[in-house]
Amino acid sequence: MPDSQLPAEIPFRTLLYRFMFFDWLFADLSAARNLYERHAAWQHNRRMCRYLPVYLRRWSVLTAGGFGLGMLCEKASQTSVVSAWFFTSSCVTLTGMVVISVAWIFLANSRMS
Repeated sequence: MPDSQLPAEIPFRTLLYRFMFFDWLFADLSAARNLYERHAAWQHNRRMCRYLPVYLRRWSVLTAGGFGLGMLCEKASQTSVVSAWFFTSSCVTLTGMVVISVAWIFLANSRMS
């Protein structure tokens, strides 16, 4: 493949962000200037909602891992501050899972009015 056709290398920070957060997949409906752009953005968002279960799985691994590490720190090493940090992070990721679930249900089952 010639050098002019090689894809641009994406920085690791950007890849990590895209791996964990899904907002880059969706179009902003409020930026639409007319009804046609709004409809196109809405259809795009409905098509992209198929990827939300993937992000839900990723966040569930974070939730279970944080909870498991919290239990491990609490039982094995009796470090309550570290275990509290892991339990708190698992609660935050659980909240992220709720947001992802609501967005997925809303986009998958809604109709344009």
